[in-house]
Amino acid sequence: MGEGQKLRFGLVGGGEGAFIGAVHRLAAELDGEAELVAACCGSTPERARRAAQAIYRVPAERAYGTTREMFAAERSLPAARRMHFVIIATPNSSHVTIAGEALEAGFHVVCDKPLAADLATAEVLRDHQAASGCRFAVTYNYTGYPMVREARELIAAGGLGAIRRVQCEYLQGWLAEPLEAVNKQASWRTDPARAGASGCFGDIGSHAENLVSYVTGLRIAHLCADLASFVPGRRLDDDGNVLLRFHGGARGVISASQVAVGEENALRLRVYGEHGGLEWSQQEPNSLLLRLADRPLQVLRTGTGGLGALTTMSTRLPGGHPEGFLEAFANIYRGFMADLRGTPAGDYPCLEDGIRGMRFLDRVVASDRAGGVWVAVEENA
Repeated sequence: MGEGQKLRFGLVGGGEGAFIGAVHRLAAELDGEAELVAACCGSTPERARRAAQAIYRVPAERAYGTTREMFAAERSLPAARRMHFVIIATPNSSHVTIAGEALEAGFHVVCDKPLAADLATAEVLRDHQAASGCRFAVTYNYTGYPMVREARELIAAGGLGAIRRVQCEYLQGWLAEPLEAVNKQASWRTDPARAGASGCFGDIGSHAENLVSYVTGLRIAHLCADLASFVPGRRLDDDGNVLLRFHGGARGVISASQVAVGEENALRLRVYGEHGGLEWSQQEPNSLLLRLADRPLQVLRTGTGGLGALTTMSTRLPGGHPEGFLEAFANIYRGFMADLRGTPAGDYPCLEDGIRGMRFLDRVVASDRAGGVWVAVEENA
């Protein structure tokens, strides 16, 4: 994989009625470093081939009916034609099986979050990856925003002093009504067989946990969870709050809801240390608010001077030109593909981030089912 050569990738999932498959494709191809060459996009062979051709314009000979067919056929192609990596954009319960097949066939993997339907299954991927020697990315895409990366660098440099309090909330309102029977996305996200043991927290609370971990560098020692299902008949949580105790003494809370009527994608992070605090909102992503003791409020902006190296590298446009969700997603792919080329130029969430996220969800569900007791999460920082 030399400099200037486009990386070739395949897509699993993202079929009829899905939105995230197209997002993955756009993000991977945004910087002109990769191209989609193969796909398997449905739950039956017929639908998978049809969607691959109709939605993604994949040639018929590389529109596959099953993942096993896809990986076997791609592996048999000459090196100059076969795909380098595969994107997995399917319901949670299928991630590990598909990723295991891909790694066994020698393909690098980019997988949606959460990593699996349960922690034990997710941990199986460690052995698969170790045996394959392949790279593995998990698309916690909010870590790709430039000002999220600026917040991380600022905290790592001691700009806030020792962290005392972390508050993260992710509020949506789209599941305030029982959409399970009429909406494909609602159907699988509220189905324990496909989503796992958590609904709202598995879907968006997992993003909040990863954002907190990425920005602060803190690890959760204990947590206490309170989950709720407000919509009658819903089998998984659609709202919840989790109290956090971090190694080192900091405290925090993660709140997530998909029944917060009127909210869109209100992901917001606030971190407070000995000397100040910072705040970032996904709906105003190009600004980072910095509050230092005895100083006026500072608003740091994407594309301006005085920002960190990783922040600057993660920004494509001059200041004042909005960059958002797709560009942040593309930054994850940029870091991953740089790693594949052997020229690391950034960072991206890896397999261990996905496993840590699954451990968090496992302990959230365990705490809630035990009546909201405090449970241990990570023994060591």
